[in-house]
Parts: sequence; C-alpha cells; structure tokens
Amino acid sequence: MKLYFSPTSPYVRKVTVMALETNLDSRIERIPAATTPIEPNAAVAAANPLAKVPALVTDGGEILFDSRVICEYLDSLHQGAKFFPADAARWSVLRQQALGDGLLDAALLVRYESFLRPEDRRWPQWADGQSGKMHGALAEIEKLAPGFGDRVDIGTVTIACALGYLDFRYDHLNWRGSHPQTAAWADRFFARPSLKATIPA
Repeated sequence: MKLYFSPTSPYVRKVTVMALETNLDSRIERIPAATTPIEPNAAVAAANPLAKVPALVTDGGEILFDSRVICEYLDSLHQGAKFFPADAARWSVLRQQALGDGLLDAALLVRYESFLRPEDRRWPQWADGQSGKMHGALAEIEKLAPGFGDRVDIGTVTIACALGYLDFRYDHLNWRGSHPQTAAWADRFFARPSLKATIPA
C-alpha cells in the first residue's frame, strides 16, 4: 500500500496511528506530499480528486481518501480488536470520531484564515464562529473523558489526534488548564507508542 501524507496533518496522524496500532505500518509505503488549499500537490490531486491528504493506494490499486474511510479500511485488514465496533457501541464510537473530526475541521479553518489568507481579506467574525465550535467540542469532550478509560478505538484515537493538533498549533489556547478531565485522559493516551511516534514536528 502507498500513503500520500504530510507529517503535520492531524488526519494523516489518525491513519498512521491506526497503522501502528494494528501492526500494518510495515505494509505501507509513505509518500511525502505537502499540499494546501491554495497550493495543491499534483501527485495528491492525481490520487484524490479533492487534492487532500491522506490518500491511500491499496495493494489492489484502489484509491481511498478521507481519514475515516482509510481507517475503516485498515481496520478490515487485521485480526485484532476492532477500532470500528460492530456491536451497540458503534454509534457512540462513531459520534466521538465525528466530534474529534469536527474539532479538527474548525481548528484547521481558523488556521487557514489566519495563516493563508491575506490579512486585508480576513473575516474575524467567521474565525470567531469556528473558534466557538472548537470550544463547544472541547466542552463535550470534557464531559466524556472520564468514561474513556483505557479504550483504544477510532473515537479515542480521533479525539487524541485533535487534541495533539491543538498542542501543535494552538499552544496559546491552554486547553488543558480549562479541561482537566480531558487533560488527565490525554496525558495517559499520549503515552502510547503510536502517539509518541507520530508527534508532528
């Protein structure tokens, strides 16, 4: 398999954490492919019509994109405990994945607004709206965190990758100070080798 990736993408991190947790990492060739909405990468665009990473080329030549699809595909390839449960817990886990992805979506949009958009074209109220979504997601995660325990599934992996992105790009937010239950859980989860190996540089 081949994975088009950027080492700073939190969505790529989800996929690489999955690959490490399921012992599939050695089967994946990583192809660096930096890309942004205003500077798309030609190789990525050829593999993914949305011109975004991650994009995975399977051994059979099928191209998969979006971290949720790639992660579920990887989950189908191993024999261990499933990250996408098939029982009644599935909907709770998928909801948590959506919560983490939503936090990431909002954080990336604020980042693009402040970093990529020319200063004279920025829309502060729009960025404030996205920041409100980030705070709403963090408040919900704070309620859920005491119940995460030692679970390792697509919900907890996605939320951890979202929080890791806040550490990487939003240090000023100090989310740990205002969300102690989330911080306590995250510090335990970040100790996993798969999370340590995928810290963005």
